[in-house]
Amino acid sequence: MTDTDFDAPATARTILRVAATGGLGTLGRDGAPFTTLVTVATALDGSPLLLLSDLAVHTRNLKRDPRASLLLVAPGGEDGDPLAGARVTVSGAIARADDEDDRRRFVARHGERQHHAGFTDFNFYRMSVERGHLVAGFGRIVSLTPEEMLTDVAGADQLAGAEAGAVAHMNEDHRDALRLYATVLLGLPDGDWTTTGADPDGLDLRAGSIRGRLPFPERVTTSADLRRVLVELVKAAREKAAA
Repeated sequence: MTDTDFDAPATARTILRVAATGGLGTLGRDGAPFTTLVTVATALDGSPLLLLSDLAVHTRNLKRDPRASLLLVAPGGEDGDPLAGARVTVSGAIARADDEDDRRRFVARHGERQHHAGFTDFNFYRMSVERGHLVAGFGRIVSLTPEEMLTDVAGADQLAGAEAGAVAHMNEDHRDALRLYATVLLGLPDGDWTTTGADPDGLDLRAGSIRGRLPFPERVTTSADLRRVLVELVKAAREKAAA
């Protein structure tokens, strides 16, 4: 890939969507930095979502000072030379999020933590992204604005309202299509692939601990758009598999 092929915003958005864990940096009572490991999901627009315990030091820090940073690494970057992998540091403010769609998207992405969501001392939080810093290899170090990292959800209210139903329908009736998306279009390992969310830019996929991101060839804002694009993509996958 040449430098002219490198799309920094697209790379950062993909990392946001596929990273399952991240290093959360908060500020202690004395102003000193404090870093912990957390599980991460994304809201419809790509804003990071966290499920945090009130007993945790990082949560107490955030209640005093909401400023935080989140280091996310592209899958595979943890192996071999970790500094050779693409990663993005997202900075902003983190606050409680009581949106039911945020809760649903987090639980779909981290089903193994579903029981934590019912504990009284656990709550959902969302980061309001203020800036990003992408490192994607030698000479590929880019500062990014929120607009470059997040998905534009303007005009996508109909898709947002239909997303939960569309995700359930794909998981119940079209697992074969999800498997084709992952293995043929994305080149990911075979597995029991499901989708955990859809947004105007793409489809989030999961098989066990593996996550994938299927970008759409065009922006979708309605359930009809989503259905049409998914049909086109599965057709493309079948043609590619048969070639």
